[in-house]
Amino acid sequence: MDEALLVGVVAVVAIVTVNALASRVKVAPPLLLVLVGVAVSLIPGFPAVEIEPEVILLGIIPPLLYSAAVAVPATEFRRDFWAISSLSVVLVILSSLLMGLFFVQVIPGIGFAIGAALGAVVSPTDAVAVQVIKKMGVSPRVVTVLEGESMLNDATALVLTRTAVAASVASMSLFEAAWDLSRAVGIAVVIGLIAGEANVRLRRAVPGAASSTAISFVAPFAAAVPAELLDASGLVAAVVAGLVAGFRAPIFLRPADRISERANWHTAELLLEGAVFLILGLELITLLEDVEETHGSIAAAVGLGAAALVLVLLVRTAYIAPLVMIAARRARRARRRLAERAGGAGQAGGTGGADGASRAGLRREQRHADAAYQENRPLGWREGSVLVWAGLRGAITLAAAQTLPSDTPMRSTLVLIAFVVAAGSLLIQGFTLPHLTRRLGIAGETPHDEWEKAELRGLVAGVADAMLADPALRRADGSPYEPRVVEAVHRAVVHARDEEDDEVDMGAQFLELRLAVVEAQRARLLEARKVGTYGGHALAEVMRILDAEQISAHLRAEDPDAD
Repeated sequence: MDEALLVGVVAVVAIVTVNALASRVKVAPPLLLVLVGVAVSLIPGFPAVEIEPEVILLGIIPPLLYSAAVAVPATEFRRDFWAISSLSVVLVILSSLLMGLFFVQVIPGIGFAIGAALGAVVSPTDAVAVQVIKKMGVSPRVVTVLEGESMLNDATALVLTRTAVAASVASMSLFEAAWDLSRAVGIAVVIGLIAGEANVRLRRAVPGAASSTAISFVAPFAAAVPAELLDASGLVAAVVAGLVAGFRAPIFLRPADRISERANWHTAELLLEGAVFLILGLELITLLEDVEETHGSIAAAVGLGAAALVLVLLVRTAYIAPLVMIAARRARRARRRLAERAGGAGQAGGTGGADGASRAGLRREQRHADAAYQENRPLGWREGSVLVWAGLRGAITLAAAQTLPSDTPMRSTLVLIAFVVAAGSLLIQGFTLPHLTRRLGIAGETPHDEWEKAELRGLVAGVADAMLADPALRRADGSPYEPRVVEAVHRAVVHARDEEDDEVDMGAQFLELRLAVVEAQRARLLEARKVGTYGGHALAEVMRILDAEQISAHLRAEDPDAD
């Protein structure tokens, strides 16, 4: 027990240290952690490290996927769902089958089912690439597609792996395999929807940010465990729960809850991701020894892993190329339809009443916003190149490989092949991805996002201005606000001026009015999110500013002398 605690302490220190150094050398921390793990595993006398795959698959991956899903902008996810679902489902299935044919030809003694299982193992991408391209300032649309793909394709790959392994030990038709996959995903989606909605409603009911954050920590397991007990995909359930929680949080959760959740989950992500990649490196020596003892051909396994990495990248390239062309064609069609509708809009009559006209107007605004999104953030050949090269393999690949049954033919060799694919992808693609984005000229493409943030700040300032200028403005009890309080709130909210020198009573009137303005501003942002005029990242940033202002107003009311 003491040794385990010591290892845990050293691991945390190593993760924090590597993350601090990574920012200086401008390399993604997971890549350095893999190298650290490999280096430590090669130290003479260092004990063999072997982690049960269930620990990673059910103890680490669900909270990581949940946290990523919460942060995904819902509007962009909806707009690019066809691309995300295509990459995370169709491409994974296609890669699994093609890689299965390859493995059957080059690895003697395994059938197609086990070859397809290994193909599914090396197919899913890892979210580590998202960290790299975010720092490079690549288009937020590319970031969203990669985030969505890395969340959903993990689940697809693991369900395929399980189905292929089951088919290897029992006769299973293609229809039965498809039904097993559909059932596992369908049940998981339902459980994820229920768990996500219950999560935000329960957190709204409990007092205190600490209690709310504690509930959020168990939310991914509350979704994943029931799904696994029903032979469904726990990872799909965790992702869906995170998407629901992220979309509903601004409606149900208090600002302090949201701020506390973000801060604490960032810490959890840092440690969990670091642990996964340290384990990835630390298990190398045990794996090599096992392969050498049982099969005696480490070099052959490494060569097959390298060939598999090249082939899986070729498959990805061949799939993404037409996907990008389809995206461009969809964008052109959307702009053309909008132009045609705009030309006939004046002649169209409304017969559905006020509510029908309102819904129709909202749909028109959404279509215009969707077309503007595709025009301002296109998926061209440069973005397609980044999507290909950012398809890194990582922790899920190794964890999924370890779920292969112990009696699988040449199991150690298969696991080593998966390790080579994951480690080679992380090191080669991960280290060269920043250089690629710079060479393509798409690094630092953030002006549009910054423009949207400026527009949104102007929007919420206008809401406050209009509200405070309304002569009908009244308190909750119907009495008018004192003019000096209205002026003080106007200076504090619209012009962001400090009130310390204005000798304004920071009492009930000021707090009530300032909070009412913030609530009106937040409601306006939620309306903008519904339409989709602005990007999700810009909306989230301005929403965080409002959260901070609301908390600051509460604190200053409690302690007017606070700095």
